[in-house]
Amino acid sequence: MISLMTSRQEIKHTIQNKLHRNAGPEDLVATEAMLARITKNPGQYSEAFVEQFKIFHHELKDFFNAGSLAEQLESIKESIDDKGRSALTLFLECKKTMQSLSALREIIAKGLESGLRNDASDAAIAMRQKWRLCEIGLEDYSFILLSRFANELEAMGGANCLAQDVKSKDVSSWNDPLGALIVGVHQLRLSGWKPEECAAIQNELLAWKERGLSETEASEDGKTIWGLWHKATLGRARRLTEEYSEALLQIFPQNVQVLGKAFGIPENSVRTYAEAEIRAGVIFQVSKLCTLLLKAVRTTIGSQGWDVIVPEAAMGTLVQVERIVPGSIPSTVEGPVVLVVNKADGDEEVTAAGSNIVGVVLLQELPHLSHLGVRARQEKVVFVTCEDDDKVADIQKLKGKYVRLEASSSSVDIYPSSENSNGTFVKNVSSDVAPKVESRGTPDPSWSAAKTPESNQGVSASGVLLLADAEAQNSGAKAASCGRLASLAAASDKVFSDQGVPASFNVPAGAVIPFGSMELALEQSKSMESFRSFLNKIETLKPESGELDQVCGQLQELISSLQPSKDIIDRIAKIFPGNARLIVRSSANVEDLAGMSAAGLYDSIPNVSVSNPTVFENSISKVCASLYTRRAVLGRRVAGVSQKDATMAVLVEEMLSPDLSFVLHTVSLTDQDHNLVEAEIASGLGETLASGTRGTPWRISSGKFDGNVRTLAFANFSEELLSAGPADREVIHLTVDYSKKPLTNDPVFG
Repeated sequence: MISLMTSRQEIKHTIQNKLHRNAGPEDLVATEAMLARITKNPGQYSEAFVEQFKIFHHELKDFFNAGSLAEQLESIKESIDDKGRSALTLFLECKKTMQSLSALREIIAKGLESGLRNDASDAAIAMRQKWRLCEIGLEDYSFILLSRFANELEAMGGANCLAQDVKSKDVSSWNDPLGALIVGVHQLRLSGWKPEECAAIQNELLAWKERGLSETEASEDGKTIWGLWHKATLGRARRLTEEYSEALLQIFPQNVQVLGKAFGIPENSVRTYAEAEIRAGVIFQVSKLCTLLLKAVRTTIGSQGWDVIVPEAAMGTLVQVERIVPGSIPSTVEGPVVLVVNKADGDEEVTAAGSNIVGVVLLQELPHLSHLGVRARQEKVVFVTCEDDDKVADIQKLKGKYVRLEASSSSVDIYPSSENSNGTFVKNVSSDVAPKVESRGTPDPSWSAAKTPESNQGVSASGVLLLADAEAQNSGAKAASCGRLASLAAASDKVFSDQGVPASFNVPAGAVIPFGSMELALEQSKSMESFRSFLNKIETLKPESGELDQVCGQLQELISSLQPSKDIIDRIAKIFPGNARLIVRSSANVEDLAGMSAAGLYDSIPNVSVSNPTVFENSISKVCASLYTRRAVLGRRVAGVSQKDATMAVLVEEMLSPDLSFVLHTVSLTDQDHNLVEAEIASGLGETLASGTRGTPWRISSGKFDGNVRTLAFANFSEELLSAGPADREVIHLTVDYSKKPLTNDPVFG
């Protein structure tokens, strides 16, 4: 009796009075402690009292949503249908496997997709909350199961063991790890993170798992093709986790800092909050599995995690930056620099960030023939990418040291080197190539051939050239090349192979608004004086100052305000069908030259039509204005070209809607083998390749004389671009499932 009275007093003073004022989680802790005490010695308290206290404790846990996952699931059992109850029972009875968890969470998530009625009862709202808590609880529990699996996989030998099994041509040991990854990606999909991307990755992993390992795939080694399939999809899955982390880091840090300071939370807790949130989620376990499996795949195919875009060797001080932008290299760094770059979007100009950059290590994948890759090759900057976490960690240990970067078709190496004492820019150093000292800021000879003075003499208001009439002197190298192709196409039906097969081909119809048209419009609008004033300013303004950005913006605004004459629009309308989709492209006198590609510096506007004259006219003006973006101005400055010497022609072509787009190199990019051609291929429009979109294209090598084809990489870009819908300068972005693409899944396609 004394014990009961004492307990009642304790309940009154430690719990009841507090609940009357404001209940908190600490009350649940006090209740749990008391429940443990009154149930410790059976018979010490009356059964009725103990039973009522248990009920009270259970209701308090419900109030704070603190019940165990099993208790939460039991609380919704009567509110779900037979299929749901069956999945719930299976999950609870089979010791909570990943597969049963995934099936149950999907049912609950689908049930939560429908909204509640406005007049829903309190009971319905409370039950909806319980469903949501169960769904969140299942997500949290999937983290635990995936963590246990990853730890056990490591304990059993991890990547080395998996790679050894592939070498022995037994991939059965991969079934469980791939299955776990599929479940993990499915959890991300149910959580709402890029569901279409998650679905595509799941489909690909399931397809490769079902297909298994063959001795050969067409004429290629089956083990290599198996490895390349998995490398592409695993790389895509890891990119999915990186994008999630990047999104979280954009949202949290600043807001967390403000709230943490307001609530007096310790600074260390505030600083590590975002990282802790990432590491405590399913995304972290998915990333761990991807990293482990990628390591095994690289071992299988003999890859070291490097990809060589521009081979040769370079020496310089290792500096790490977030992006390649002017001003990113500390002013304290002198002499040649090897740059480690966290991210790139593919439109950067390497030496615009510093004329002393001799090598780049990019920590993400990049198409070899992207704008950035082409520029690096033209600037003779050694360029590699690295995706292996261990190697990245080793590279970061060399920050601030003088290093040698060696890149060839067979290997990449980076290590400390003796400092070059004379301070010259040393690059392209190999055992059989003497060191060369590169000078910057001298115009390339190819530039002078296409140089066009600031003149509109001979240009009429209706000046439009047919594509076949375009020449470098009046329309730029790009339009001239397209004109040459048009002339060849017209005569191609008269050319036959040795086997009598006609070599005929077609090119899109096109027209050119030639050099001088923009200047004529400036004169007619009485804007030439302002234009020349702006040009003089951008010639000398420093990139670090905000004034350069301001003047570039004013120049672009001026050019964008110009409208092509009605005669020009009418003339173009007569060349193309009224419903034709067109692309408006730049053809400056400072691009597509042997020594100055200016790849991607100037705009192209896809999916327009003369039937929508407002959009079409604005597109022409926007292409002309792109001559004066900050990147374009700095790019010309690095090449030693005066801003007043640059001029723009506009190339208008009928737009294709290809299933596949490609860029072809007539010499092997990595080992300069003239007997090979290499193609990079993307699904849909070619902008995916040129823009430097994160991901890998299909990469194929073919012998010029023996026809021997070798697959170097399978594509894993997340999206394909299609020209469809209204002609409004926009393209459609569709998620790609490569398990359904013949170039990936059919070994004899093409």
